[in-house]
Amino acid sequence: MFAGLDAQVLGISVDHIPCLIAWAESLGGINYPLLSDFWPHGAVAQTYGVLRSEGKSERAIFVLDKHGVIRYIDIHDIDDQPSNVELRSVLRQVDPQAAARAPKEVQPEDVELPHGGIVMYCTPWCPDCKRARLWLAERNLAYTEVNITRTPGAELQVKRWANGSAITPTFDIDGQIVVDFDAARLKAVLGLEERFIEP
Repeated sequence: MFAGLDAQVLGISVDHIPCLIAWAESLGGINYPLLSDFWPHGAVAQTYGVLRSEGKSERAIFVLDKHGVIRYIDIHDIDDQPSNVELRSVLRQVDPQAAARAPKEVQPEDVELPHGGIVMYCTPWCPDCKRARLWLAERNLAYTEVNITRTPGAELQVKRWANGSAITPTFDIDGQIVVDFDAARLKAVLGLEERFIEP
């Protein structure tokens, strides 16, 4: 994801190690280290100012330079997908020498993204994506799934459709774009109003 930018990604959670292992497995594995901030509970989150009063951590991203100086902070809603494009831009600014050696950012027009039928742009962990998968399965609707964190150009394409935000899921249904999981809009685009009655 950040190849060539001389960066190390670390995931930190206030959950204990078995919980982190189960979470990583639920995503099909991850390719960066996870650190447990379980004991003393939330000490790292507290140090960075993101420990909530109920003992959970905010969803936050910190970029530190090689000297340990915080160069970027992003605190966002638990269901929002952080922008990898923005993070790569920050990393390029933090270390211009690494940026000069890094490969060029892949643009949607540089790759062949799927089209035709139902294409759902999503992430493995997104709650709305999970609901959308279930909604499609209940209606026996075939679809192609594109993971925007692993498919080059996919996140930028979603941001173009969603006015600059990496909103998941986003659907491309034969060229008609539906941003976010909106069952009523999906039914209208797919012509399902008369075939299905929502509970």
